[in-house]
Amino acid sequence: MTTYDVLIIGAGVVGNAIARELSRFRLNVGVLEKELDVGMGTSSRNSGVLHSGIHYTPGTLRAKLNVQGNEMMKGLCRDLKVKIQYIGKLTVAQDQVDIETLEALKAQGEANGVPGLEIIDRDKMEQIQPGVGGIRALHSPTTGIICPYGLTIALADNARKNGVDYHLGSKVTSILKTENGFQVNTAEKGSFESKVLINAAGLYSDAICRMLGLSEYAIYPCRGEYLILDKRLNGSLSVLVYPAPRKGGAGLGIHLTNTVDGNILIGPSNEYVDGADDYACTSDIIDQLKKEGRELLPAISTSDFIRGFSGLRPKQTPPAIKGFKEFVIEARKDIPGFINLVGIESPGLTCSPAIANMVRDMVGERLPLKEKEHFVAERQGFPGSFHDLPEEEKADLVAQDPDYGEIVCRCEQITKREILDAIENPLGSRTIAGIKYRSRAMMGRCQGGFCMPRIVQILQKDFGYRPEDYRLYSPDSYLFTGHVR
Repeated sequence: MTTYDVLIIGAGVVGNAIARELSRFRLNVGVLEKELDVGMGTSSRNSGVLHSGIHYTPGTLRAKLNVQGNEMMKGLCRDLKVKIQYIGKLTVAQDQVDIETLEALKAQGEANGVPGLEIIDRDKMEQIQPGVGGIRALHSPTTGIICPYGLTIALADNARKNGVDYHLGSKVTSILKTENGFQVNTAEKGSFESKVLINAAGLYSDAICRMLGLSEYAIYPCRGEYLILDKRLNGSLSVLVYPAPRKGGAGLGIHLTNTVDGNILIGPSNEYVDGADDYACTSDIIDQLKKEGRELLPAISTSDFIRGFSGLRPKQTPPAIKGFKEFVIEARKDIPGFINLVGIESPGLTCSPAIANMVRDMVGERLPLKEKEHFVAERQGFPGSFHDLPEEEKADLVAQDPDYGEIVCRCEQITKREILDAIENPLGSRTIAGIKYRSRAMMGRCQGGFCMPRIVQILQKDFGYRPEDYRLYSPDSYLFTGHVR
């Protein structure tokens, strides 16, 4: 039985932020994740927006952690080589009721310490974003965008570099409270012991609670669907554009969102679903997203829609109530050593580094936190892709390694070396989705039509893969089924 000082259940952005923060100290830390890679749930299926802090009631944990996390993210992304842009946001009013909403959001944001908020008129809106609809807008300049799966992977890579153990494909089946801490049992990897146990299981956080006899928490999955637009429209938006939120909604409404890689997202919708793994995309919602997307950005044509996807919010509020509920981040006094995180939905991505600091302090109340002498804060490599580098740097890298000179993904101009680096990642994950998220191969206009067969071939020839070895993202997501010649 493997023993740890701290065991974290869940390798989403919050779990990895906690792991990376705890890796600063002389602690033996492990992470259990049921999927075959990190960030395969909510953390890779969202808008990638760094919220400013205008949407949450002053004095709440959500508001406090949102503003703190927004401030921390720039330095964190610099160290981890993650792309980030603070491009600002327009929250747009269409009528007098919406204007009153903007005024309330501005007052709320200022109470939370959000800087630079301003309600602007049509002329100023047009200067910031030509062609935007509406009669007024709240401009929040500290709103930003980030690659959510890039951040999640970078946190995990850096935590692993600093000694954290990752046990992927390890679904927790039961937990026993012991005299010295906890025994955590998994279906695939046996049992683990720890002095401190952290529940960062996201959509499954209520299930982890029930394993310890806590029945007061329930998660209601709420699905949001998105459409991805082709990079042809890159530059069409200089700022994020959101509608003024309507009372009782489960999210912030359908909007246009820039990504750091040049695509534009339309979404998300919001629809409560029964299963915490229901990532379906539906024709009705896709039609709705297309219609509303064209209203916000008339330049969109049918050929610009290249992919749809969906994500799930781990909401604590049921369908009859909707809205938002306060984060649960607690060190349980009735279960000593158990740190419980429930309902970490938006703005959880933005809050993640601040949540990690909060949980670190809770761990410090149970275990001594002695800093390591040689903590590695910075991640090696260069941000972005080989294609983004200056021509001279490209030539130097090709001279050193010819695999940089072979293009595998034509749409995104991803090289064989980048594919190999994605396959040989520090966590040892070799799913197709893991390669995709680490390299951006299969993310272009053809969505893998050209490069996926070549990646399959690399895995076969260079790494000895058999047909039954390939997985898309989860243990049961076989890429090839049936008889193979």
